[in-house]
Amino acid sequence: MLPPPGAPGATWARYKAGLASLFEGADLRVCAAFWLFGLINNVLYVIILSAALDLVGPLIPKGVVLLADVLPSFISKLVLPYLIQSIPYAYRVLFMAAVSALGMSLIAVTAKSSPTGEIPTKLTGVVLASFSSGVGEMSFLSMTHFYGPFSLAAWGSGTGAAGLIGAGAYVLATTVLGLSVSATLTASACLPAVMLAAFFLVLPKGPLASKGNLKNGEYQGLPTVEEDDEDQSLLATEESPTSSRGSMSISGLRKPASAIGSAWTGFKANLQRSRHLVIPYMLPLLLVYVAEYTINQGVAPTLLFPLSQSPFKEYRAFYPTYNALYQAGVFTSRSSTPFFRLHHLYIPSFLQCANLVLLTLHALLNFLPSVYLIFAIVFWEGILGGLVYVNTFAEISENVPEADREFSLGATSVSDSGGICIAGFIGMGMEVWLCKWQVAHGRDYCHKI
Repeated sequence: MLPPPGAPGATWARYKAGLASLFEGADLRVCAAFWLFGLINNVLYVIILSAALDLVGPLIPKGVVLLADVLPSFISKLVLPYLIQSIPYAYRVLFMAAVSALGMSLIAVTAKSSPTGEIPTKLTGVVLASFSSGVGEMSFLSMTHFYGPFSLAAWGSGTGAAGLIGAGAYVLATTVLGLSVSATLTASACLPAVMLAAFFLVLPKGPLASKGNLKNGEYQGLPTVEEDDEDQSLLATEESPTSSRGSMSISGLRKPASAIGSAWTGFKANLQRSRHLVIPYMLPLLLVYVAEYTINQGVAPTLLFPLSQSPFKEYRAFYPTYNALYQAGVFTSRSSTPFFRLHHLYIPSFLQCANLVLLTLHALLNFLPSVYLIFAIVFWEGILGGLVYVNTFAEISENVPEADREFSLGATSVSDSGGICIAGFIGMGMEVWLCKWQVAHGRDYCHKI
C-alpha cells in the first residue's frame, strides 16, 4: 500500500513505481479497445435518456422513454446468453453498429417534430438502439474472459465515461451551444463506426485465437462435439454401394437430431449455471439499479427549486444537470478497480436504497435547503451504482471457475437491465404522483418545465 501524502517515504518515485506496478501486464491496445467498446455501447443509451424530456415533452412520464430504452436490452440479455455462443463476435459487432445507427437515425429524423409528435416512431428508434446495446454489453463482458482483468477495468471505465460524455455533451450541445435536438442526435448516429474501428483495427485477436475461437483470422463459435460422428463415418465406409443412399439418409437425419439434443443439453447446463449467480452477484446488482433508476426517472424530475435559488435560468436545466452529475459519479467509480476493490456488494446496494428514501422524502417535504446538496447526493448515487456494477463483474472474474466464466459474465448483465425495467414502471407512477403532491402543496415547478 502506498503511504499517504506527507508521510515518511511518500516520494514521487515511490508513487510512480506503485502506479506502474498496478498496471503491470496491461496491453495498451486491449485497454483502448475495451474502453471504446464501453464508451460507444453505452453512450447512445445515455444520450437518449438525457434527451427524454425533449423527445416526449413534460406531460409524458420520462419512465416511458426509460422502458423503451432498456426493455429490449433486458430481453436480449435474458435470452441471448443461452443461444448466442455459436455466433462469431465479428458478426455481432457488425450487427450492433448497424442497428444502433439505424435507431438513432430514426430518433433524429422524428425529433424535428413537436415533442408530442411521432412518438411511436421515436420509441421504435429507441427500441432498436436499446436492443443493440443489450447485445453489446452481454458480448463484450463475455469477451473480457479472454483478455484478462485490465479489459474488464477498461470496459467499466468506458461505460462510466459514456455516461459522463453522453450526458455532458448533450447538455453542452443543446443548452450551451444552442444546437437543435435533431442535429445533436444526427451526429450521435455516426458514433457506432468507432466501435467497428475498435474491434477490427485496434483489438488484438491473439487471445481469441489462443482459446480456439479464431479460424483463418476470424472469430468462430466453438464447435459442438457430436459423439456419434465417428461411428457414423465408420458405418458409411462399411456399407456397400447399393446401400450408400440409405446410409446417407440415416446420417442426414441423425446429425440434426444430435445437434438439437446437444443444444438443448447446453441450454439446460447454462440454466443450472445461472442459478448459482443469483444471490452473490445478480441480486445486489438488481437492487442497486432499481434504487438508482427510480431516483433518476421518478424522483429527480421533481427535485426542483426556485430559479432564484439555483444556478439555472430555466427549469428544464435541472434534469440534464442531475443526469450529468450522476454520470460523473458512475465514471469515477467504474474506473476504480485498478486502485480499489469492493467485495461486499450488498453494502452499496443498501446505501443506494437509503438515497432513494432520502430524495423521495425531500420531494414530498422540501426540507433540504439547497440545490447543491441535491447535486452532492446525486453524485454519490452515481458512485454507489458504479461500484456495484464494476465490482460485480470483477468478483465473477476472480471467483467463478474458468469453464463457466464467459457465460457467467454475459448472463449476469441481465440484472442491471432488469433493475432498470422495474424502476421504469415504478418511476412512471412516482413522477406523476410526486408532481401532483407538490402542486397541491403550492410548489408547481414541475409544471413549468
